[in-house]
Amino acid sequence: MRNVIYYALMLLLGFAWYRFGQNLLRKGHRDENGELTKGLVGPVGFLLTGVVACCLFFAVLRALVRGEVSCVGRGCEVQVYTLAANSGEYWANLFYLVWCVLALGYAMYVTLKIWFRA
Repeated sequence: MRNVIYYALMLLLGFAWYRFGQNLLRKGHRDENGELTKGLVGPVGFLLTGVVACCLFFAVLRALVRGEVSCVGRGCEVQVYTLAANSGEYWANLFYLVWCVLALGYAMYVTLKIWFRA
């Protein structure tokens, strides 16, 4: 039951993140106060987000190829979950990594769309 709640909350958070980005894209060049619409991140934040997203994407690819993923979290620093021995934890950690990559990628996409409006 805990896994169902975890996955449902992650999907709900993803949907809220998507709706927030769509609301930003729907705004014009200026908001109701007359100020320019800003993206989710600034220039330095964009570079940092890109670096983190690339590192997480590499971790996802590495986990898929090797069949093992390092534990994501504070309580299990050096634990490695393998697909053969710990498939539930493996897929949970892989799902979290993929979710983070998609969320950061979407933030970068929304920011670029706002920056390069015609």
